[in-house]
Amino acid sequence: MKIICVGRNYSEHAKELGNAVPVNPVIFCKPDTAIIKNKEPFYIPAFSNDVHHEVELVIKINKTGKQIQEKFARSYFNEVGLGIDFTARDVQQQLKEKGLPWELAKGFDGSACLGNFINLDGLDLNEIKFSLHKNGNPIQIGKSGDMIFSFEKIISFVSQYFTLKVGDLIYTGTPAGVSKVSIGDKLEGFLGDKLMLSCEVK
Repeated sequence: MKIICVGRNYSEHAKELGNAVPVNPVIFCKPDTAIIKNKEPFYIPAFSNDVHHEVELVIKINKTGKQIQEKFARSYFNEVGLGIDFTARDVQQQLKEKGLPWELAKGFDGSACLGNFINLDGLDLNEIKFSLHKNGNPIQIGKSGDMIFSFEKIISFVSQYFTLKVGDLIYTGTPAGVSKVSIGDKLEGFLGDKLMLSCEVK
């Protein structure tokens, strides 16, 4: 199982971090050891003093494919869930300044919280609303239609480089509103009004 992530897929988030809006999807990967399941705690790693939450829609691949045309991409997923891409922002900045890959800041153990999934049948793929609440307060609010690159575009692009297999997860990017997490924070992710994930920071 692969965890493929898309960076800078919401223009306002790219701007809040001072990044240019990308022409093509920005792709990075996490190992399977990054996954923490719904209701499991997230432990701030000792090597970072500035871990940020990034709530994201997550799609799950349901059949194997390579070099998938965008017009056929919809048949490769039928579930959407919610996840949090935890990012050691201080480590990431140090790596970026040296022109190095992001994996140490993005792929460490526990850096991919994964909530529940729902079936997409009957849903408008451009109208999936989601949010992250921290200690009961909404802090990130997003909608699938605001993504720079659609689910189908992401699948088509990624599959030119990596064969997609059943069970692979794609974290599709985060909207604006990312912020530092602290010990004791309670994070809750929603699809519409439905609670999809809960995570306590320790």
